[in-house]
Amino acid sequence: MPNFEVDKLRTFAIIAHGGAGKTSLSEAMLFNAGAIDRLGNVDNGTTTTDYEPEEIARKISIASAIASCQYNNHKLNIIDTPGFINFLEDTRGCLRVSDGAVIIVSALSGVKAETERIWKFACEFEVPRIVFVNKVDKENADFYTAIGELEKSFDAEAIPLCLPIGQAQDFKGIVNLIFMKAYIFENSGIKETAMPDMPEIDVYRKRLVEKIAESDDKLLEKYLETGELSEDEIRKGIREGALTRRFIPVICGSATRNRGIKELLDAIILCLPSPLDMSRIVPIKGKNPKNGNDIERQPSEKEPFSAYVFKTISDPYAGKLSIFRVYSGAVKADINVLNTNTNTKERIGQIFSLLGKKQIPALLLGPGDLGVVAKLKDTSTGDTLCDESNPIAFERLKFNEPIISYAIAPKSKGDEEKVSMGLHRILDEDPALRFHRDDESKEMIISGMGQVHIEVALEKLKRKFGVEVIMHTPKIPYRETIKASAKGQGRYKKQSGGRGQYGDCWIEIEPLKRGGGYEFVDKIFGGVIPRQYISAVEKGIIEAMHEGVLAHYPMVDTRVMLYDGSYHSVDSSEMAFKIAGSLALKKTAKEARPVLLEPIMSVEVIVPEDALGAVIGDMNSRRGKVHGVEPQAGGNQKVSAVVPMAEMLTYANQLQSMTSGRGLYSMEPSYYDEVPSNIAQKIIQERAGMKKEEEGKT
Repeated sequence: MPNFEVDKLRTFAIIAHGGAGKTSLSEAMLFNAGAIDRLGNVDNGTTTTDYEPEEIARKISIASAIASCQYNNHKLNIIDTPGFINFLEDTRGCLRVSDGAVIIVSALSGVKAETERIWKFACEFEVPRIVFVNKVDKENADFYTAIGELEKSFDAEAIPLCLPIGQAQDFKGIVNLIFMKAYIFENSGIKETAMPDMPEIDVYRKRLVEKIAESDDKLLEKYLETGELSEDEIRKGIREGALTRRFIPVICGSATRNRGIKELLDAIILCLPSPLDMSRIVPIKGKNPKNGNDIERQPSEKEPFSAYVFKTISDPYAGKLSIFRVYSGAVKADINVLNTNTNTKERIGQIFSLLGKKQIPALLLGPGDLGVVAKLKDTSTGDTLCDESNPIAFERLKFNEPIISYAIAPKSKGDEEKVSMGLHRILDEDPALRFHRDDESKEMIISGMGQVHIEVALEKLKRKFGVEVIMHTPKIPYRETIKASAKGQGRYKKQSGGRGQYGDCWIEIEPLKRGGGYEFVDKIFGGVIPRQYISAVEKGIIEAMHEGVLAHYPMVDTRVMLYDGSYHSVDSSEMAFKIAGSLALKKTAKEARPVLLEPIMSVEVIVPEDALGAVIGDMNSRRGKVHGVEPQAGGNQKVSAVVPMAEMLTYANQLQSMTSGRGLYSMEPSYYDEVPSNIAQKIIQERAGMKKEEEGKT
């Protein structure tokens, strides 16, 4: 790696709930490191890492962004991640390739639900982390309350490395507990000052030193004898404690006022792992694609090259950009590599480091570094790139299933193909989105992690690909069935001067058990209907069942028995018997107590204890049936239930409201059940109106 050794690289994500100040903090860090010459502002839309028009308009991070800088002879790869609940899958994908994390806790609002969820992501990938208590300068800010809340929320011990001198409007400086020095903020920077008279200083300094001494018998013995440890011993103990996650180092400050940022940068270098450290915490493992054997790599330039593509940016002008993390070996421009997921060769052209949207040419990227390359032909998010002679495949990150779906239609006729092509390009950027065309309703369906997630995707579709769509809730795939047996005749006779049309059949229908589908039974004897016409009768029956008799939904769970009929030696034809079969089904089904069926979903909801009653009550109001409640880790409860699909179309938004964003749910189709008669009548009337409207247009 040019100018940097692997042990002097820090690749980390900044994580927290939306509005905590992640983008402002990354901006301040870049400014202090000299990577940018002025501080951007979220409100003005001038920050380095929030550069997409949708982010500037909404003043939130929608997609993760990478910015690299140099500080104190180290290279820092900063990943500014989204904190809004709809976009947390992107954050999870970034933590997959991060060696560490800076968690922001607001001195005003403390720990929120999104931060708790992101903390679990960090635990999933065993990422060491430090905390920055932000907004200490704001009215009603309380640094010490924030520390207590984060310890309670994360079930971890927080060890401040610095303390604020004053809070809220009185925040004027910082006490560094490692060096035991105090600094006052001035317009031109900071200056050292006399240690203030604050009882918290002795309390938290003692807590810091004792925590370090507890980790080593010799240090404990020295501490008990002298009551103190050396600065080197303290720094070494802080690093060891942070990397092993025995405690969380805490820094305080204000991102927007550029206070406490130097202390944070120093803490990042001290407390977060290099790629070498991280490989000892989580070894770099993959599979040999040829034989499936496990492979382990070291973060060394001497190892064969391997990298993981964790993000894709699709641009209608620049083409596809693949952002990757190098795990072993090194990559430079103009080399061939193997994509082990597609088993294709890719040509690496120029490689770049990133500073937000700005691409900075790079000569070489080594282990632990992040880079971007343009226009790879067959590479997408989750793919592994590697040395062709030493192949390895890293495990793809599995993104959670979407929780909300909408049907979309282009505003302009004939734009269906443009919508499909544009959305597939956007899906390259965002694997948490799904898009498909429903075979039954013929609707285009887009699914995501929330309504805002889908709205943003459609805004991008308009901006990048020039096509607008109308969004509405998707159609429910209702079904029809019968509850009784019935017999009936279908007779089709038409005479028009020449050869006529004649088909006649008698059928009996009866219900099958739920999920039984459809059965056709041939009970014709004596040739009353010739063999060649029996299949035509069945085709007519199937066509009629597809349209149903109540609300034009497909009929299911029905057995049809063809037992009698007649034919004409001249006028009978396959078409005539097909029509007769259709007429027989429509007539007979109306006499067999037809009913409407709706899809029932199996639902699991993870909720905090204090929201359990509200969630169960809401389930009951949705015609749901709760089957059980099981305790989960972290004080949560899992509610298992079955609920009609029609009642779950907007559930994501309601669950977020009921649980303050802390609830999670998943669902999958379970079975079909009868729709209550009062609801069924409304559906039938609506469908009849739609049918008339469609016929009027034709």
